[in-house]
Amino acid sequence: MELQITWFILWSVLWAVYFMLDGFVLGTGMLSGMLGKSDMEKRVLVNSVGPVWNGNEVWLITAGGATFAAFPTTYALMFSYLYTALLLLLFALIIRGVAFEFRGKVDNPSWKLSSDVAIILSGFVPALLFGVAFGNIFEGLPMDGSGYHGSFLALLNPYGLVTGVLFVLLFAVHGALYASVKTNGELSSRARRMAGNLWIPLLIVAVVFLGYTKFATRLYDNYFKWPVLLLIPVIAVAALIAVKYFTVKDAMFKAFASSCVTIVFVTFTGVAGLFPSLIPSSIDPAYNLTIFNSSSSQYTLVIMTAVAVIFVPIVIAYKVWVYRVFRARVDEKEVLSNSEAY
Repeated sequence: MELQITWFILWSVLWAVYFMLDGFVLGTGMLSGMLGKSDMEKRVLVNSVGPVWNGNEVWLITAGGATFAAFPTTYALMFSYLYTALLLLLFALIIRGVAFEFRGKVDNPSWKLSSDVAIILSGFVPALLFGVAFGNIFEGLPMDGSGYHGSFLALLNPYGLVTGVLFVLLFAVHGALYASVKTNGELSSRARRMAGNLWIPLLIVAVVFLGYTKFATRLYDNYFKWPVLLLIPVIAVAALIAVKYFTVKDAMFKAFASSCVTIVFVTFTGVAGLFPSLIPSSIDPAYNLTIFNSSSSQYTLVIMTAVAVIFVPIVIAYKVWVYRVFRARVDEKEVLSNSEAY
């Protein structure tokens, strides 16, 4: 297997893992205003993601770093063409971190209210922007030999917005399921009901997305060429149905695990359709940025592969350890007794 293909697979996995992990943080944040009916319940929600949110962002940095090192041309042009959207995304993630860390530092209603609003918006905005960005990449950007011919507002096209709404709903359901698993009592029950209520809109938007993709993109070409790839969206659909089944059965950990599988395989569905492109051109396929015409040298890829083989398992082992240490549910008693609580 050529190293460009190896790194395309790894690139896909890094994005899928990031969306799976940070997706529930974004979802919990955007729903915190509806799930948390009191200051204490909001503190419980923040503390449920407090020990892991910054570690989850490592996967975003790693995905960006892998793009930079393995496909530097794609990295340079993506951050040029999508500069405004990515800058807004960066600001939103910075605001989220500040709101999480400093919400409980000042015992002032106005301060807490502004922090709560920041947490909600910094959950919703990145989810929407990630979806819009990937939707436009799936559709293809208006680029040719003379550069990019679009604008930030042009990214807010119907297909991009449908993909953005899909991401928002995926992460919202994911966050509600996580909150139901990590909290107790009425807050957990409220989160479970929220996940059930959001599942139907998610299913509708997912169906619209799959249908719209046939007309707006060329993602399905690879699936017609290699029918075995159809197993990827089939797993995504089966996992989405399992989310509803386990939610109805009140098997919330299984529902959350199914949501993890759904997000991973929705991501794989998109990137498998892109292959071998990373950013297609909507003007002329001759200007597609692919894993071959935008990759680093073979020597660089060999060194990076060796580094990845050594360090990626270490990162995975560390993340497994962190989630094991903080696997217990969060409740009001724990928040009050913990001097380092958020």
